[in-house]
Amino acid sequence: MSERSTTPTVLEATDRAILRELARDGRCSFTDLAERVGLSVSAVHQRVRRLEQRGALQGYTAKVDGDQIGLPLTAFISLTPIDPAAPDDYPQRLEHLPQIESCYSVAGDESYILQVRVESPLGLEELLRQIREAAKVSTRTTVVLSTPFEHRPPAI
Repeated sequence: MSERSTTPTVLEATDRAILRELARDGRCSFTDLAERVGLSVSAVHQRVRRLEQRGALQGYTAKVDGDQIGLPLTAFISLTPIDPAAPDDYPQRLEHLPQIESCYSVAGDESYILQVRVESPLGLEELLRQIREAAKVSTRTTVVLSTPFEHRPPAI
């Protein structure tokens, strides 16, 4: 496995166009992608490989509808350490909980914000209990009422 550079590099306009198209449609074929960005299929294939190797393109994912799979309730849970001197190992303490979709380290009063998806308010209550027990933190929860948009591609 190759190491990726952590230093941002300036992207050429063509690479930006490729990333923009793949962010919109990760299942786009190389043929369609080549047509959209005005390159040959082999040139697009080479550029995509290079973007993957550099870490600018990190993968392809499926978007799953939580309502359709029985997990309609999304919430954000802010974690605040009870003991500020405690080790900052909350992600490791919580990684076993599959309801946590994302874990963000943040600046401010809280240390982390979690995005979670559960089946019901009762499921959220149980998850909060598990989080507090595993991480020894206090929590503040915001329940999502609706999602006008999410997973927007970056402004490339």
